[in-house]
Amino acid sequence: MIAPQTSPPIGSLKGVGPSAVRTLNELGIRTVADLFNYFPYRYDNYEIKDPQFAENGVSLTVSGRVQSEPVLTFYAKRRSRVVVRMMAGRSLITVVAFNRPYLKKSLSPGKEVTATGKWDRNRAELTATEFHVGRQDFTETMAPVYSVKDGMTVQRLRTMVRRAFEQFPDQITETLPRSFVEKYRLPERKTAIHEIHFPTGPESLKQARRRLVYEEFLNYELKMQSHRQIRQKSEKGLSIHIHMQKVHQFVAQLPFALTQAQRRVVGEILEDLQAPYPMNRLLQGDVGSGKTVVAAIALYAAVSAGYQGALMAPTEILAEQHANSLQKLFHPFSVTVALLTGNVHGKERQLLLQELAAGHVDILVGTHALIQDDVHFAGLGLVITDEQHRFGVNQRKKLRIKGKEPGVLYMTATPIPRTLAITVFGDMDVSTIDELPGGRKTIRTYWIRHDMSGRLIAFIRKQLKEGRQAYVVCPLIAESEQLDVQNAIDVHASLVRALPGFQVGLMHGKLAPDEKAAIMDEFKANKIQVLVSTTVVEVGVDVPNATLMIIDDAERFGLSQLHQLRGRVGRGSYQSYCILISDARSETSQERLRLMTETSDGFKLSTFDLKLRGPGDFFGRKQSGLPEFKLADMVHDYKTLAAARDDAAGMVKSPAFWKDDVYRQLRRPLIDSGITDSANLD
Repeated sequence: MIAPQTSPPIGSLKGVGPSAVRTLNELGIRTVADLFNYFPYRYDNYEIKDPQFAENGVSLTVSGRVQSEPVLTFYAKRRSRVVVRMMAGRSLITVVAFNRPYLKKSLSPGKEVTATGKWDRNRAELTATEFHVGRQDFTETMAPVYSVKDGMTVQRLRTMVRRAFEQFPDQITETLPRSFVEKYRLPERKTAIHEIHFPTGPESLKQARRRLVYEEFLNYELKMQSHRQIRQKSEKGLSIHIHMQKVHQFVAQLPFALTQAQRRVVGEILEDLQAPYPMNRLLQGDVGSGKTVVAAIALYAAVSAGYQGALMAPTEILAEQHANSLQKLFHPFSVTVALLTGNVHGKERQLLLQELAAGHVDILVGTHALIQDDVHFAGLGLVITDEQHRFGVNQRKKLRIKGKEPGVLYMTATPIPRTLAITVFGDMDVSTIDELPGGRKTIRTYWIRHDMSGRLIAFIRKQLKEGRQAYVVCPLIAESEQLDVQNAIDVHASLVRALPGFQVGLMHGKLAPDEKAAIMDEFKANKIQVLVSTTVVEVGVDVPNATLMIIDDAERFGLSQLHQLRGRVGRGSYQSYCILISDARSETSQERLRLMTETSDGFKLSTFDLKLRGPGDFFGRKQSGLPEFKLADMVHDYKTLAAARDDAAGMVKSPAFWKDDVYRQLRRPLIDSGITDSANLD
């Protein structure tokens, strides 16, 4: 890109006065380089087409003759709508134009007209943004549309960009080495920039975008990979000496065989623990893929080498579950596991902290209580954070600094495509368990309407009589005037009436922690047969006897959340079921619910969810710190992202990248951010 310090100010462009400069500055355009890099967000397509062959929802330009008298209607404070029928190609279509009442006089039957707008194929209707009487022969069939503010029009911005190309033709310099341009068959940068603003056709626009997307990803990944290299070179980890024989003995006594994916991931983690820099790894896997046992092996490797381990979970229920699981696994090996939550008080807490500081506790499991100031470890070697997205960055950091650069493992049950995980989680390494343990029965998933409640109650009753248990999840705690959705309190009351002889419990987020724990204990012990709840059961609850997950108003949940809820059943040897109740009418909601019934692959579901919602909504922008790209889309351009990451990783490790002139333009953003030369990495 053009370096900010060498690019002419935007005021030096002919025809751009002080007022225009102020408006352009508000758009983030301060230099000619900024103008070149201010890309259109869409294009108006002026190529005249037959609507018969156009896809639904596209921008479409049609030409033909008016077939009916135009109908003008007024509504809501001088707003108006003109509706006319016209023959376009071989199709009779309806054209609607808003707030242009003067068109009524111009659109008499038989008149030739040209209209551009959004095409609704289902209704054979074009909502016109432009209307011309007579046939138009456009010199540009694809016109760029920019985001503008008051005081600036799209047409004026187009003129400025065109003038910038004429006045400063040599300001756009190539940033990529020739070898990369040839390797990926990319257009030159100057060609790509011109084509993105003034495309000569769909294919040339596609190639221009491909070039600029790769460049965006490469610059981002160069920064990520450089920071990662610096961290690995500058931060000194514990370099834990692992006793592999002891680890093999521990794995051999597990009540099940590890999957190939679990073995691969364990190898990656153990290699990190022995490295001279601190481990910083994300472990992701689908519901039921066996992340907990992988964490247990990593903890045992650290403990058998003389270090302590810590595992932090977001809820007391999940922390208790982890502590119980680890105690069972480590019992034959005399490993001490302790639990620290907000419910541990007084002398019990004081004694536990003394034992921890003296090194008599090998593994401490807990909630946020682990990061309190008075919690001290004798020698913390491994920190594991479960459901890491539930914790803030500072909370995770507080646990890490309890030791001297311990290895850190983050776990998440929200599977996302590996390439995207690498980008979202910055300079972390990513391990993925993409294989489920053998012998698990697939959870049968069904989508029903609310009017099938009678059959559903009969099915619940049948499961309960067989000794099984059920979850019923609702989106709300109490009735809402704003939302017409099922609420947990009303559903609980109706199920109490419908299921006499069975205990129906109610749990939601407004209950105190000890109340929720008591209800879950009763559910685990089968004293409660049906648990009506909000999404507090989404993460970590393990009740093997529960075989039925019923989700009311399922369209109100994201795909990944539905999949997480479904994963609360199917944990025992019995056939399990997930029932989605929804009267959803939108195509998107129906498609999501259908997909839930068709696949149990969390990675497929999350990929679809990402495409629907976008990465910002999927991860939460504040939580993830997602980069804002001008053109690139991390979901749809994931193959380009993968290529850019591999290229960047290879470059930053090469001395040539930090010295040769051919890489000078790619080094410049790194130098601006404080990474000056290869000495930083040696």
